[in-house]
Amino acid sequence: RFIAKPCAINLGIQDSGPHRAQPNAILEKVFTSITKSPDGKRLEGLSKQLDWDVRKIQRWFRHRRNQDKPTTLTKFCESMWRFTFYLSIFFYGIRFLWTAPWFWDTRQCWYNYPFQPLTSRLYYYYILELAFYWSLMFSQFTDIKRKDFLIMFVHHLATIGLITFSYMNNMVRVGTLVLCLHDASDFLLEAAKLANYAKYQRLCDAFFMLFGVVFIVTRLGIYPFWILNTTLFESWELIGPYPSWWLFNGLLVTLQVLHIIWSYLIIRTASKALARGKVSKDDRSDVESSSEEEDVTSNSTKGIFSTSSNGSNRLNGHVAGGQWTGE
Repeated sequence: RFIAKPCAINLGIQDSGPHRAQPNAILEKVFTSITKSPDGKRLEGLSKQLDWDVRKIQRWFRHRRNQDKPTTLTKFCESMWRFTFYLSIFFYGIRFLWTAPWFWDTRQCWYNYPFQPLTSRLYYYYILELAFYWSLMFSQFTDIKRKDFLIMFVHHLATIGLITFSYMNNMVRVGTLVLCLHDASDFLLEAAKLANYAKYQRLCDAFFMLFGVVFIVTRLGIYPFWILNTTLFESWELIGPYPSWWLFNGLLVTLQVLHIIWSYLIIRTASKALARGKVSKDDRSDVESSSEEEDVTSNSTKGIFSTSSNGSNRLNGHVAGGQWTGE
């Protein structure tokens, strides 16, 4: 309200929503009670009932779906909040871990376990991260449903479970490594979304490409060979198969499976960009289940965070292809 909104206004982002559909009781009843995307047979019936052209009815339903979407200003403010949090917590984690011995030698995570002190800085790091992911969990149900709703739901559950479980079992040392690693790329994606909303397309494309590189390096390189290596093998060697070993590592492996899925979608998006010089949308993005195909195809030449066919953005945003720097 006091920071993000003035910034958005200074960048020329208007607080204006999409075109609203004209009031019509019959179509409104169909929209709210039956379907938001009527098929051809129902469209013909409505056309005869209202004496409207089929294209006019299709346009009405498209406008009606779009009018519930948040404005670009709202999405900019949300992304700016997430960008601020991810960037701040990442630098806090790096500053804290830089002096921690287990940051340089992961075997230190298991020495003297479970009798390891919980410092105040470590405690606040955990509490802030846990509170934030709980907020993501709750807000997911109040926002418009997206294609990757189930994947994000599993991700939030696994993350909250890991943070809580590792705190209860005093596995906070390795937990801080996992948290910091996951925060390394998220603020870059939010920065790309901010640049897109402000219509700085080249900056948006650059941030997204940087995000993709950092995401793949951290999630497919550092995470399995650094984090999973110490939780699966070094912990087994130093403290043995403790009772919660299977659950803890099961959650970590679940996260790795999600990393692989998202990395595949990001790579596919990047390959399309390199081959065509443009991408219609990011396959890892959260696109509303209600967006219709014609909305996507009509905007297929826009840049990687197309706001015209996108609903309210969450962690991943709606990415659209634009003119990449190589074009």
